[in-house]
Amino acid sequence: MNSSSPQPFTLPIWPERFAGEPSSPEIERFSPPPDSVRLLRNVNRPTLTAYLPAPEQANGTAMIICPGGAFHLLAIDHEGVQVAEWFRARGVAAFVLKYSVIESSPDDAEFDAYMAALLSDVESADKVMRDASRRASEEAKHAVAMVRQHAAEWGVQPDRVGMMGFSAGGQVTVGAALQESAEFRPDFVAPIYPVFFREIVAPKDAPSLFVAVANDDLWSVPACLKLHTAWCDAGRPVELHVYAAGGHGFGMTRKSLPSDGWIDRLGEWMHMQGLL
Repeated sequence: MNSSSPQPFTLPIWPERFAGEPSSPEIERFSPPPDSVRLLRNVNRPTLTAYLPAPEQANGTAMIICPGGAFHLLAIDHEGVQVAEWFRARGVAAFVLKYSVIESSPDDAEFDAYMAALLSDVESADKVMRDASRRASEEAKHAVAMVRQHAAEWGVQPDRVGMMGFSAGGQVTVGAALQESAEFRPDFVAPIYPVFFREIVAPKDAPSLFVAVANDDLWSVPACLKLHTAWCDAGRPVELHVYAAGGHGFGMTRKSLPSDGWIDRLGEWMHMQGLL
């Protein structure tokens, strides 16, 4: 972090909605080695954490980042904070959206058994996550509006507010891109290995789209191909990267695999559009 960069700060998405209500404690855990990534469970108070660049470095672009986790977890570091710091170092105002997830047992072993059973049946998992997806999409809409409302204060141009997300967060990002209201729709989007199963139709004014996925990611490749086709059919700008290997959930974790360079390709794509 640049020495003159402001300290990160966090704002609630809907402070009035939860006024006076007790908050259930969030649960923090780490995934098994070798990745050992930090995960949050039982998030029920959506927040937006700002990572603003030093004023002399700010370029006017903003990026809202939605971590993944099957709407039961948030991979808060390698799909959130680390991404925000990468953007901040390049003059972009970055914002990590901690959206609400499905409440689960505080017992880790019980939770792991539940998730293993849930994810073994794709259609059942989609049904379970549908309401959580809608709730997270509403929170993402208000995050976009919040950044635009504070644009002057945070050194952002209101017509340069983007959104990106990973896995379930990629689904949230796609939902934001399909918003009919321009007030809540990002100006550019980057779903990274998104997971969704429905067919989509991109509007004629859909934001420009960057997509990255690994070819050995059976969850996400079909969704990414649907996105590419939908944007091409709508005549909208789209760039799709399908890496030979990388699996699902690589985020900012370097694995000496082809997918390691995705963030650099995203930076190049944004530079070509005058955003970076």
